[in-house]
Amino acid sequence: MTVDTGRTSRKTWLTVEFVALFFGLTGSFAVLLRGVSPLPFLVVITVGIVIYLRRTGFDRRSFWRADALRPALPGILALWAISALALAAAVAVLRPDSLFDLPRERPLIWVLVLVFYPLVSVYPQELLFRAFLFHRYAPIFGDGPRMIAASALAFGFAHFIVGNWISVLLSTAAGVLFATRYRRTRSLLTTSVEHALYGILVFTVGLGDLFYHGAATA
Repeated sequence: MTVDTGRTSRKTWLTVEFVALFFGLTGSFAVLLRGVSPLPFLVVITVGIVIYLRRTGFDRRSFWRADALRPALPGILALWAISALALAAAVAVLRPDSLFDLPRERPLIWVLVLVFYPLVSVYPQELLFRAFLFHRYAPIFGDGPRMIAASALAFGFAHFIVGNWISVLLSTAAGVLFATRYRRTRSLLTTSVEHALYGILVFTVGLGDLFYHGAATA
């Protein structure tokens, strides 16, 4: 009884913590710090996550695990190519003036996005929404569909700070893909590569204003 009570109590606490951290704090940030860049906060959170994971039995190979990338890459690229064609076609029909606007009108900014976005934004997000979330909340979500759903919903809702629900819905769908990939590979390098490809695609085809935090201040 004592053991069962302790487990129940821990699961309850973890559930409350999960909701407060991934939904309460995100919602508060969106309302109270509208227009403030989340990147400095993400950097601080990243440092804390790395320290936490290293001290709590996390498999350190998952921080990178480069050998998982090569076998996963053909599938990643095939799905990305289909998505690229579909997104470009959708923008061409629905927002023709925005199609490839960033590389056409601000090529230097576009190049900077290609270089720094994966390092400054993507890998820290994967640490938070995949490595930390899978490791910390396994007692309540397990390691199957419920965990994938929890990761995807948390990742999608985080984009609420951008200021539109399209980014939330698209990010939730992408979150299912990234969480599934992480579950299969346990490789943050692999999920970061896939995440970066889709992020760069969004900024390239003309949907960057739906995902760039600065758009929320407009």
